[in-house]
Amino acid sequence: MAPLAKRSSAREKKSLVRRSAPDRSQPIRHLVQWLFVALNLWIGLQFLLWARYFEHGETGLYVSRPSGVEGWLPIAGLMNTKYLLLTGRVPTIHPAAMYLFLGFVLTSLLMKKAFCSWLCPVGTISENLWKLGRFAVGRSFRLPRWLDVALRSLKYLLLSLFVLVIGSMSAEMLAGFMSTPYGIIADVKMLDFFRNPRLTGAIVMALLVLFSLLIRNFWCRYLCPYGALLGLASLLSPLKIRRDAQACIDCGKCSRACPAQLPVDRLVQVRSVECSACLACVASCPAENALQFALPPRRSAAPTLRWYRRVVGPIALTGILAYIFFGIILWARVTGHWQTNIPREVYARLVPHANQVSHPGL
Repeated sequence: MAPLAKRSSAREKKSLVRRSAPDRSQPIRHLVQWLFVALNLWIGLQFLLWARYFEHGETGLYVSRPSGVEGWLPIAGLMNTKYLLLTGRVPTIHPAAMYLFLGFVLTSLLMKKAFCSWLCPVGTISENLWKLGRFAVGRSFRLPRWLDVALRSLKYLLLSLFVLVIGSMSAEMLAGFMSTPYGIIADVKMLDFFRNPRLTGAIVMALLVLFSLLIRNFWCRYLCPYGALLGLASLLSPLKIRRDAQACIDCGKCSRACPAQLPVDRLVQVRSVECSACLACVASCPAENALQFALPPRRSAAPTLRWYRRVVGPIALTGILAYIFFGIILWARVTGHWQTNIPREVYARLVPHANQVSHPGL
């Protein structure tokens, strides 16, 4: 009788509920995602032309090195952040990596892991891979809970390894590493990994693509240490997905829409490190104001005001992300700490032989 009563209550709530206005969060989010992908492709093209100029003996078209490419060097960003904390000085090699790293951490402190679902090009590719796989196969596969939990620990193990190694380094060691040939052209080494992958790297990439087609956000969910760090930072965010139990009609659409497989329909607020503020759950909710990305509700004795919240919609979220991202870049440029000022002759000597430059720890 209890399940029957629950279903009857749910039907009554559905008949009385006010329908929410059409949600625009997902079209806006997808637009932001692809604009950021386009920005990264433009930066990548510039960087490729810059590298090829030196590889061809400083002949042909020369373009300046785009500092934005350092956004793909999160380890350098973490190392430079520690150097800043230890010395109070901005590092001279790959400073943009540090500023972008701090900017993305700041977005998580304020707005959950919005970087992962709104800006990260790898996250965008991962999301579209599982959607492509679902279209081709008809479904996405969910791993057993015990295996899912075990695999999710991998990204924290990877993060712990990086933090342990970098945490043991002094300021002199950090500066010394960045000044090595490997540290100077770490961005070129990264470019070569994608341009000319070795057999092992190609196999790993192929497996990641295969698993990403079959399992939602495989890389982001199980292996990304950057996402693990941002998820931990997001625990401090005052903004969270919040559910009004009185307005909720218990349809379960939010949980089915959540790419992180969170039980949104059973929570008052989503605290999980896996929540990336993608707003897919909010977009799927048919009940007005039942689910929102919002600050904590204001305390009030008046029942009509008890669930009053300051909601952050998709346009406001986009504006805050843009403000942080471009504000960080503008600050770095104005203070003269955006460019890596390496003499041109150093690049001319190192870039053509990047495949011969090995990690100083090997």
